[in-house]
Amino acid sequence: MRDGSRRNAWTLLLDGVETSHVDLDDPTALEFEYVRWLGDVIECVAPAGSRVDTVHLGGGALTLARYVMATRPQSTQIVFEIDGALVDLVRLRLPWHRSRRLRIRVGDARAGLAAIADASCDLVVRDAFRDAVVPANLRTVECALRVKECLRPGGVYVMNVADRAPFATTGVELATVSEAFSDVAVISEPGVLRGRRHGNLIIVAANEPLPVSAIARRVADGGVQGRVRDLRQSMEIARGHRPLRDADLGTARLQ
Repeated sequence: MRDGSRRNAWTLLLDGVETSHVDLDDPTALEFEYVRWLGDVIECVAPAGSRVDTVHLGGGALTLARYVMATRPQSTQIVFEIDGALVDLVRLRLPWHRSRRLRIRVGDARAGLAAIADASCDLVVRDAFRDAVVPANLRTVECALRVKECLRPGGVYVMNVADRAPFATTGVELATVSEAFSDVAVISEPGVLRGRRHGNLIIVAANEPLPVSAIARRVADGGVQGRVRDLRQSMEIARGHRPLRDADLGTARLQ
């Protein structure tokens, strides 16, 4: 659907749900608040204009990939998107600037991770949903450990979660990712963190200390003021939750 507030901006709907927003004239314009927070994390962990080689687990309309391409054009990016028809639609209706530095791979993101070289990227972004739920094979300890192997020293893993209090989904996600990464933080808006409504939470994980204060300052300046929960507060959310492992899923759900 065309966004009437901008000349060449569009919203992608899947099954009637708004899933991506892109401005073809200005790829740095991030409309959805959770995507803006993802951009804020990038700005805080990678100096402006620096190369940040990125792997995207889930593509949508390539909003964040376009942002990285515009702000850090020397970066290489790989996007894994399981929905080939969606990729064809986006290519037709919302074309992106073709570059050898941006590659789109149609297929399962977990299988795609297996083909990524160790220590070859600076950022992994997980923003993949199936029927409003993150695919199970992208939520396990083994998947997080594979992401860790793909990242260079200082690399960052960011995940989009949809949840509400008492944060059963987020608690398991945090317990799981903390098996692979030593520092974790959560970004969301106050209403979600206080249990008033359902919404997006961004989990940030790394094996070096995260710039939590810088991220907190930046997300607080948005249209919807974000808040950050640091490692201690994130582990409070994780308390009582058991990490999810491949063995919990069975062979069928790993494909």
